[in-house]
Amino acid sequence: TTAKNVSITGQTGPDTLAIDLRTAVMRTSRRLRVEATGDVITPGQYTVLALLNGSGPSTLRELATSEHVQAPSMTRIVNALAELGFVSRAANPDDGRQVHIDITDAGRAVLEEARNQRTAWLAQRVAGLSEEDRLVLSRAARIMQEMSGR
Repeated sequence: TTAKNVSITGQTGPDTLAIDLRTAVMRTSRRLRVEATGDVITPGQYTVLALLNGSGPSTLRELATSEHVQAPSMTRIVNALAELGFVSRAANPDDGRQVHIDITDAGRAVLEEARNQRTAWLAQRVAGLSEEDRLVLSRAARIMQEMSGR
């Protein structure tokens, strides 16, 4: 087997490669969340802002379901974001018992700043790689996007 076809553990079988990919993706994701979220919002708040920015207004229940957390946890996150002015609440016109949560312009701005910090953090690490390794990562990124249906 050539070096180009060997995984971190030196194995190319689907199960072993899946473990290597899962580990690499999780570690990188964790580092991005911790290193580059910024001082203004927490990683959990970032995730909620990104969800609202991408899908539009949602209820607390919808947000909690999407993020696989209990309603009280999501309520705390949304309350903190509302206090910071990053989300707004509005009564559902069809059901007054429901409240729609939406991202504000300030929320979009802080989300964009956090995304820029994450990109800069990752770009700094990629810059230290050889051209060959950057090409390998570029191909891997395309493959992973295809695998995840993007």
